[in-house]
Amino acid sequence: MPDEHRSRSVTRADVARYAGVSTAVVSYVLNDGPKRVAPLTKERVLDAVRVLGYRPNAAARALSMGSADMFGLLVHDNRNPFFAELCHALDQASADRGRSLLIVNSDRSQVSTAEQIRDLVSRQISGLIVADVLTASEQALVESLHIPSVIIGQFGETEGLRSIGVDFCAGARSAVEHLIGHGYQDIAFVGSAARFDERERGWTEALSAARLPLGRLVHTPFSYEGGYDAGVRLVEGDRLPRAVLAASDQIAIGMLAAFGERGVRVPDDVAMVSFDGTVVADFVWPRLTTAVQPLQLMADTAVHSLIDGSEDRSYQEFTAQLRIRESCGCPTPQH
Repeated sequence: MPDEHRSRSVTRADVARYAGVSTAVVSYVLNDGPKRVAPLTKERVLDAVRVLGYRPNAAARALSMGSADMFGLLVHDNRNPFFAELCHALDQASADRGRSLLIVNSDRSQVSTAEQIRDLVSRQISGLIVADVLTASEQALVESLHIPSVIIGQFGETEGLRSIGVDFCAGARSAVEHLIGHGYQDIAFVGSAARFDERERGWTEALSAARLPLGRLVHTPFSYEGGYDAGVRLVEGDRLPRAVLAASDQIAIGMLAAFGERGVRVPDDVAMVSFDGTVVADFVWPRLTTAVQPLQLMADTAVHSLIDGSEDRSYQEFTAQLRIRESCGCPTPQH
């Protein structure tokens, strides 16, 4: 890079001088419009950008355009396989519409969720996606910011905000009905105690409708470790249930590890169904029968709602589809 530019940040004016064009032409090249630039001129500008090491100021560009081409995503923990796939689906949906996605995890202990929301909005994002459960005060904060927002992965309506989710109760009910169809009568549920889970309600409704007693209820964190611990507790209990509904694939995989270590065979001794439909569910053995959340469809809907900019504050619910594999006792699907 030329010496005169080493001691300070390179500006758009520097690029224009180097390329022998106006700053407006530089803007047209970098923003791919609105006016067309001749190919040779465009190449001169791009060469100047490379030589000078110019890095456009995204925030300034956003301000000059009146809005940013970037969405902000607040997600609880993107190490979780479900949230990782949701992040990828949202990123793809954003990119398909010419937007980028800034992802922030809300489980940071040193920064509150409210602070993270304010920080995201300060970066001139044009829309906010929240993949986490908000408190009443956090919801009020999002409403007060007057920025297109959508809450995704909810159990139901989020008052005052656009929200998207899956009918967890119906999905769980379908999964338990499938287990009942195998003739299993003692069916346990393993899920979170953090708040009432619609999946637990679906388990209860399916067993009650079939006039079967409720099986064992085990509350555990949504993690591999939580699933492992739940599996140990089931094995060390008075008796092993004949089948289990796990509230997530992550919990189910942790349970598979605990069962395998203790000689419990799935599905011969304990059949299992889970929830979410993450990719990893197809790469354990036995593969998991799981209620699949339509993540790409949900992501496309969320991004469309931000771009559309409507004042709609409704809740949109999708259906989870049961994907049959071997963990429930069904034979290996034929391809």
